[in-house]
Amino acid sequence: MTQPNDGLPREAADRFTLPLSRFLRIEAAAGVLLLLAATAALLLANSPWAGTFLRFWKTPVGLEFGPHDFSRSLSSWINDGLMTLFFFVVALELKRELVLGELRDLRLAALPLAGALGGMLVPISVYLIIMAGKLELHGWGTVMATDTAFVIGCVALFGRRVPASLRLFLLSLAIFDDVGAIVVVAIGYSENLNAFALALAALVLAVVAGLARLGIRDLRIYFLLGGLLWICLDVSGIHATAAGVVLGFITPTAVWVSDTRLRGILGGLLAHPTGEHWSGDTENRRDLLRAGIAVTESLSPVERLEMLLHPWTGFMIMPLFALANAGVVISPANLQQAVSVAIFAGLALGKPLGVLSFSWLAVRLGLAVRVPGLTWPFLAAGAFLTGIGFTMSLFIAGVAFSPAVLGAAKIGILSASIVSAAVGIVWLTWLTRRNASNY
Repeated sequence: MTQPNDGLPREAADRFTLPLSRFLRIEAAAGVLLLLAATAALLLANSPWAGTFLRFWKTPVGLEFGPHDFSRSLSSWINDGLMTLFFFVVALELKRELVLGELRDLRLAALPLAGALGGMLVPISVYLIIMAGKLELHGWGTVMATDTAFVIGCVALFGRRVPASLRLFLLSLAIFDDVGAIVVVAIGYSENLNAFALALAALVLAVVAGLARLGIRDLRIYFLLGGLLWICLDVSGIHATAAGVVLGFITPTAVWVSDTRLRGILGGLLAHPTGEHWSGDTENRRDLLRAGIAVTESLSPVERLEMLLHPWTGFMIMPLFALANAGVVISPANLQQAVSVAIFAGLALGKPLGVLSFSWLAVRLGLAVRVPGLTWPFLAAGAFLTGIGFTMSLFIAGVAFSPAVLGAAKIGILSASIVSAAVGIVWLTWLTRRNASNY
């Protein structure tokens, strides 16, 4: 069967380049919305309405049955509940890139992985050195992660003047960062573990895997089981958002309906004569329903779920998270605490140093390769952008620090993110103008 002539011919590369370009467009737009939400939260927290604004996020929400209270604050539902979907999408993105995308080549994947490792280990070392002997030493996880939306948003300002390879490098690095940070939260910041709840969580995962093996494809069943897994992990002492990561990584990447079978089904449907004959329990109607299922199942579950959830996480969950967490009172007391300095140094200085040095070492040792166009000056500019910690840094800070020092930690995160964005943008501006003048 020949390809239809009402569109451009498709190439094999479209299988991973089209999802990537769609992701980058959403991420860049989400970065703008995230910036607006963070700015609004910061302004409101330092306005005459600060008390009302900050108390709003502490409003208890939930159910109460006699002695049993299943409520928590609004900010907790956002941080522990909605952010689980964010982490689920992060895991889906990473799995798609590793299995279906450009990171299938191990040496190409090794470069952002090496950069991510350096971008975690060096900032942590800087933080630990500055905070040695202090009570807030355990907050080292705050300086690990990179904010994907803000970084991609900064790069998007330059359009095609920056190499596409830089976008892919930063996107992959940020996703590796996020997964590493989530693992740290799940292990390093978990409370006393409940063995029975962990066993139930393992049982739920076994049921999910078993249903997938049996060919059950109804997403509603898996969302229900995902909610049950979230509850089990929440009770177990492991941070409940880990449920999103685990489920994301076990989501299948294989399609159920092949391209050949899809064409055959659609060809049979188009062979029907025109007219209103799709209603009723007829063979025509069954063919139509079969074609609808085939079209849906011609995409892998990873791709379908990412397309379904990514706009929700980018345009709703992340801005809500910023509104609930970015509001901090700017005061001399917060600015003078050591934790602000340590976080600022870890993100703004340790992050670019770690990303650049580990990337260079991986290439030097032959473990990784730089794709064409990704020059060291561009990579260095991108390394400074990785100091924008924001979303994940605020998330970990909320878990790691007491309310007494949380404000100071947020000041360090916000100031480091602003400086990192400014340095990276200025550097990229200089590089793109220099390149333009050479032509």
